[in-house]
Amino acid sequence: MPVQPDKQRKRPKQDRAKETRTRILEVSAQLFGTRGIGNTSTNRIAAEAGMSIGTLYRYFTDRDEIVKELTDGLFLQVEQRYSKLLTVAADMSPRDAVADVIRTAVEILVANGPLVRALVADLHFYGSGIPEFEPRLRMIIKLYLISLLGPTRGVDIDIMAFVVLNAGFATALRSVEMEDEGLDRDVVIDHTADMIGAWLATVTEPV
Repeated sequence: MPVQPDKQRKRPKQDRAKETRTRILEVSAQLFGTRGIGNTSTNRIAAEAGMSIGTLYRYFTDRDEIVKELTDGLFLQVEQRYSKLLTVAADMSPRDAVADVIRTAVEILVANGPLVRALVADLHFYGSGIPEFEPRLRMIIKLYLISLLGPTRGVDIDIMAFVVLNAGFATALRSVEMEDEGLDRDVVIDHTADMIGAWLATVTEPV
């Protein structure tokens, strides 16, 4: 016997709310990637997500809050991936460890390419999240280097983390366009790792 509509099991409100929130974030990331953060209004996000602006504002107070949540989610992915690398860093050579750092960054970038490019392109845009994201990421790289190199002397680990982060991040960002330019992404990553690994070997002196 068919179940009457009023007796059908309703989805919990928490599930529907989670789906709506996820929908807003997914649509926002797509729009930010194609239009840029500054050119994407909350009205446009709501329209593309198929909801009223009032519904959107029940979940996010403004565009900056959406950007912050997307940035925090991106950082969580990075943190989880690099936390796994930390467990094996001590058993790797500096060169191989750097290669893993860059390859992991490339994988995360490819998976979140449009959003990352939007965040980088809108560095000037208040609330883009990059000014807060960079030092958090640098701290992870610093911990990674400490785990990799062990006790050293005569080394400014903060400067080292800054160099590794920026060289690796630049390679990761450029990696998306490398194949269009006739470059082999893996070869570029390997050469970058070779150079940084050689530098790490020359500037570190065990205690």
